[in-house]
Amino acid sequence: MFGIEEFTAIINPPDACILAVGGIKETPVVKNGQITVGNVMKVTLSCDHRAVDGAIGAAFLKTLKGLLEEPVKLFAHHI
Repeated sequence: MFGIEEFTAIINPPDACILAVGGIKETPVVKNGQITVGNVMKVTLSCDHRAVDGAIGAAFLKTLKGLLEEPVKLFAHHI
């Protein structure tokens, strides 16, 4: 919103984490060895390390990235 590409959100107690989501921007990306135009969105996760370990925060961002890149995975049922 308002052309903001990225920012860092501040945690307000008693929250443990907050996700900052920037705007989507068309950017040159390499896909299958070729340069093409892709949509890029930057997200930042701020964590209170007294409550959430950084590795868990990183795992959350990795999962979020996968779901945003392939939203059909939201509907997949894992047994």
